[in-house]
Amino acid sequence: MEYQAALKLGEKAYRNAVARGEYPYLPALDEILSCVEVQREEKLGLVDIPLDQIVGTKTTGRKNAFAVNFMPLMKRPSEFADKWSNLYKYQTEEGNTDPIVCYEFINRYYVQEGNKRVSVFKFLNASSIEGEVIRVVPKKSDSLENKIYYEYMDFYKYTKINYIWFTKEGSFEALVKAVGKGPEEEWTKEERDDFSSTFFRFQKKFNEKGGKNLAVTAGDAFLFYLSLYPYQEICNIPEAQLRKDVDRIWKEIPTLNASPEENLVMEPEDMQDPGIIDKIKNISTNFLDNEIKVAFLHDRNVENSSWTYSHELGRAHLDAVFGNKITTTSYTMEETGLDTMELMDKAITDKNDIIFTANQKFLGASLKKALEHPGVKILNCSINRSYHSIQTYYGRMYEAKFLCGMIAGAMTPNNKVAYCASFPIYGAYANANAFALGAQMTNPKIKVYVHWLSDKTADLDSMLKEHDITLVSDTDMIRFANQNRNFGLYLMQEDGNLQLTVPMWNWGKFYEKMVHDILAGNWNRSKAVNYWWGISSDIIDLIVSNNLPAGIRTLVDVMRGEIFHERFHPFQGEIKRQDGTIIGEKDSVLSAEQIITMDWFVENIVGDMPLFENLTDEAKTLIHVQKELTPAVGESIQ
Repeated sequence: MEYQAALKLGEKAYRNAVARGEYPYLPALDEILSCVEVQREEKLGLVDIPLDQIVGTKTTGRKNAFAVNFMPLMKRPSEFADKWSNLYKYQTEEGNTDPIVCYEFINRYYVQEGNKRVSVFKFLNASSIEGEVIRVVPKKSDSLENKIYYEYMDFYKYTKINYIWFTKEGSFEALVKAVGKGPEEEWTKEERDDFSSTFFRFQKKFNEKGGKNLAVTAGDAFLFYLSLYPYQEICNIPEAQLRKDVDRIWKEIPTLNASPEENLVMEPEDMQDPGIIDKIKNISTNFLDNEIKVAFLHDRNVENSSWTYSHELGRAHLDAVFGNKITTTSYTMEETGLDTMELMDKAITDKNDIIFTANQKFLGASLKKALEHPGVKILNCSINRSYHSIQTYYGRMYEAKFLCGMIAGAMTPNNKVAYCASFPIYGAYANANAFALGAQMTNPKIKVYVHWLSDKTADLDSMLKEHDITLVSDTDMIRFANQNRNFGLYLMQEDGNLQLTVPMWNWGKFYEKMVHDILAGNWNRSKAVNYWWGISSDIIDLIVSNNLPAGIRTLVDVMRGEIFHERFHPFQGEIKRQDGTIIGEKDSVLSAEQIITMDWFVENIVGDMPLFENLTDEAKTLIHVQKELTPAVGESIQ
């Protein structure tokens, strides 16, 4: 009777696979390896193998005896059916069988001895089976799956955990860090048992909500969960709270692998400057029944951060535009001594309706608090991901950097220019490359020497002296704490620096538009949104000095107009990298995702990415934030 039930399951799986145009039998590893370069084989010994990961047979001899789900296809009467039935009886009565023998390849298992045992175990809905395992290691390649597999092998070496998988690079390392272990630290049996219990409880909730039908794995979802809630807190979390947490974060899970490009809003709708306050008076929202409170959260004070200063200018713009219709408040970690979570809690406790977290450091805290307080509108200044619960925003500063580069190319006295970059995170490479491409447009011979301001071992003055550089692209805005600090693009001369141009942020335009849209009832949590505006929106621009020759100023004005009207793009056509490879095509423009995730330099840049251990603590924090919520970022500099 049991064999007939298993046979029906096999025949159903066979028919469904044929209907979908898929291979209906078990895949054979020998056939798969016929077109794979194998580096080596290694014995793993006796392993507890998750049955979900046993997907095929080692040789072609038995593959047609089973459907793709490992259920039998051979009808009674047959020796095969009798043996299957005897194994079923033995397993249900005695409760154990000999270990199978199988091969592991890319964390999937292919049976050499014990196909019928696996079939019986799968029919009984068992979770795992013991087996002697031989690992087949492919040669390294540039494929994503191969890169993840090599990370998995390093992870397995110290954990002996084989039941979790990810779809992004860097995830295994991020998981180890989230659990509180070192990258090469052995896991004890107790730690493995605690982790398996915690993960499988989460996986059960994930599967109950339909997770198996998503493009992300339970591992992807679990790592996202850990980015919001500390591992030690969720190890013994009650079932009711775990279910509540999974329900809360679920709307974010399906989009974990979504490209940031999918949800980008590249341009604002027309700003409704005339009569904006009169229109707000007629808006019927619950906001207008009470005082509307808007909070701005920063890591540092304006005296110590030009970034904070630029956003505080945006807050002042809001006050000027909306007057007494809103109340704005600034909260700063440096001033209060609070961390990101505590500062978010304070802003929420103070009953702010809208919260702008103006630094990527707040991304995780913003998302967690938005999930816990869905009535609060929270926006974070970052570009790497989009979420349903918060909105994110940033600017295409690379457009202004391209124009600055054009000026540098025309004004360099010796075909050299120094470029000061801040942190090796999203945006920094695009800005530097755009600058270098702009410089190359006006001077094909120019070399751009990169100096990382966040590299503790790098010294700008020494680099300038060593390479005889007098033209420098420095930070974008002066900081109050050091009024003599150089900024923008300037030419060093004996009688002082000659200021040429300064890129600038105008966050007020963005904040005005966002607050107006929220008051108009246009906040939409059903769609992930990532605002990425540029010169055409007026949040990005540059101040051009009268010290420039008239011809260069005219050229920059023309090119600014071309970028404004989208007739020219800084990253269009074929672009040669430092290693000589070509990115892009002759008549195309790099995609938004290619620009956002750029982590390489163009050919006329001299310099490289800094070593992680040489970075400032602030830079390390920013990189860790990106890696926790977007694991692939930052791998190249470690």
